[in-house]
Amino acid sequence: MALKLKRNIYYGIAVVACFCLSTLSTFASSHVLLKPDIRRAHREELITRLRVITGLTNLDFDSDGALSFDVNQASGGSASARELLSQAVNGANVIVLEDASSRSDVAFCRVVRGRWTRAESNRPPAYVVLIDFTDFQQLSGDAEARAAFDVGWGLLHEIDHVVSGSEDAKNEKGIGECEDHINAMRREVGLPVRTEYFFTRAYLKADANFNTRYVRLSFERRDVSQTKRYWLVWDAVSVGGLIGDSQRALVR
Repeated sequence: MALKLKRNIYYGIAVVACFCLSTLSTFASSHVLLKPDIRRAHREELITRLRVITGLTNLDFDSDGALSFDVNQASGGSASARELLSQAVNGANVIVLEDASSRSDVAFCRVVRGRWTRAESNRPPAYVVLIDFTDFQQLSGDAEARAAFDVGWGLLHEIDHVVSGSEDAKNEKGIGECEDHINAMRREVGLPVRTEYFFTRAYLKADANFNTRYVRLSFERRDVSQTKRYWLVWDAVSVGGLIGDSQRALVR
């Protein structure tokens, strides 16, 4: 489900593809692009989170929106995350990052297939990662879990879908190939790992005057003597991700 394109956002994807087409000559060195209309605060948040995760101290988006970094200038961080970003920047696909803040059809992050407005055989495949920065601001819970699930982790999840062709869990018993990859990165930086792909109902008392539905997601850290559990909680009505009464994955 990670790469399916929903009809109600098809026009927006076409616009993004226009952006790719018009700037193709300027990002030959990077196939990961940030749309120019993204808010500066969101741009800086994304840079900060990715630097923390990867340890790439000079990671940045240049004036054309192209992601750039020097893998030789890393301090700590996840080696697997650096490798994933390197594969994305130098890979066969174009990945465009779009600000989808406060959109009802995006819960945290989602990747969809883009299209070129001028279809030509030599155009690389294009994908658009939709990022709802405001959703991440509505998370509450343990500090360790929040550090293990921010906008940087959400983006890496979607990039892994494109680069690795990894899939998400098919049922509530699995975590999915994609999150297996992201969990390996979390371990490399000493963070708890995500233990479930689908969120579950959190039975918290809510104000009857408001339409709310609290859900939660678990993370854990294991050592030889004990397992510590950490939780994230949010209102799925505000963030999205619910269809009817079913439980849905929050990052797809």
